[in-house]
Amino acid sequence: MAEEFDEQPSLSEQFEAVVQTEDKLRIRDFLNDQNISDVADLVYEFPDFEGQIIANMSVHRAASVFKILEFPTQKRIIQILPPNTVASLLNELPADDRTDFLEELPSNAVRELIKLMDPEERKITLSLLGYPENSIGRLMTPDYVYVYPYNTIEEVFTTIRKYGKDSETINVIYVINEKGELLDDIRIRDFILNPPDRKVSELMDERTVVALNAYDDQESASEVFKMNNRVALPVVSNSNKLLGIVTIDDMLWVASEEFSEDIQKIGGTEALEHPYLEMPIFQLFKKRVVWLVVLFLGELLTATAMAYFEDEIAKAVVLALFVPLIISSGGNSGSQASTLIIQAMAVGEITIADWWRVMRREIISGILLGTVLGVIGFLRIFVWHSFAPDLYGEHWMMIGVTVALTLLGVVLWGTLAGSMLPMILKRLGADPAVSSAPFVATLVDVTGLIIYFSVAFMMLSGSLL
Repeated sequence: MAEEFDEQPSLSEQFEAVVQTEDKLRIRDFLNDQNISDVADLVYEFPDFEGQIIANMSVHRAASVFKILEFPTQKRIIQILPPNTVASLLNELPADDRTDFLEELPSNAVRELIKLMDPEERKITLSLLGYPENSIGRLMTPDYVYVYPYNTIEEVFTTIRKYGKDSETINVIYVINEKGELLDDIRIRDFILNPPDRKVSELMDERTVVALNAYDDQESASEVFKMNNRVALPVVSNSNKLLGIVTIDDMLWVASEEFSEDIQKIGGTEALEHPYLEMPIFQLFKKRVVWLVVLFLGELLTATAMAYFEDEIAKAVVLALFVPLIISSGGNSGSQASTLIIQAMAVGEITIADWWRVMRREIISGILLGTVLGVIGFLRIFVWHSFAPDLYGEHWMMIGVTVALTLLGVVLWGTLAGSMLPMILKRLGADPAVSSAPFVATLVDVTGLIIYFSVAFMMLSGSLL
């Protein structure tokens, strides 16, 4: 006899049942008992209740949920909640997450929300908003623990117990002097493993402290985190004053945003500020139309190149059969190389200084790839000629050699263009991601035709041409 089990209601079903009771205390207890990520899923699943969900949680947990939501959802929730709840939520948010949210809002909305904050939180927020957009200063939090060289380890632990609960992390304690200058950062384990009467100065070493400048670009900071294996890094001013810290969770958000932005640019669009489904159609149109028009104008040059070689095509119509084959092979090889180099530059595997090494590798790769495609192209003509001798005529051999040599040249040029263009743009101070695969493909399409008909003219002059 089969044993029957009662199915456990899903979280969504449990939430619907609790909401129907209209018991605020019961709803509050239910939400506070769930994982933060599960509550965020409920916010997305029940948009009609998103404001109530945040309002019916403890302010600390509500802030934890709010900071991981997408910006459009955050914006709607702020508009729904009463001012006193908004004030509590904003004051509870970590300074860096609060700044990240506010910088996406119009200036008049920011002014109104800042008025709701406590004086101290308002001061911190205005300070962070004063740094350039996409700078480290916008990401840092002033909640950290610092001590002085003359403190004993016992005094350090007293400081940690007093201020540590408000700090984002206490894995590392920062040592400053009376001027507020950063002297050292010491891991918490070093304090734990030493006697209480030992001074902080005795634990300090002579190594240079790894720190970020408040005006550094956010994207560059991720490489510093990776190379130094840190969960938090101090942020200093130009005069080495300790201003705050940046934690690894913030850098993960930055990396995710930069990755999405680069992928969109590689695809031939401008970066989207909001999720795809949240973007108004007209704004989405504006993001896509500019690049599409630019690429279209570039492709018009293909028609110009074809017109230039009109006489050659008229004499040997068979050459036109291989135009799609030639330009697609060059475009594909260029897109491959462009994507590989952009990704390698994004993760710090290569820099502009490596351009010659990259070029040498791509020349070898281009020759090998072009040779393979050239042989396949020649075999294609050979096989077709075997079954239909009249298709390419008596000069089929020279046509095959022309196609093979052209494929070698076009693929080699495609790999060089695709690999060098991102590095050239980077050298000029532009974003390498704008040398998107469609842009490289368009460039190689036009030049590929020139290569094709030039080779054809040299190889077939006196026979077909």
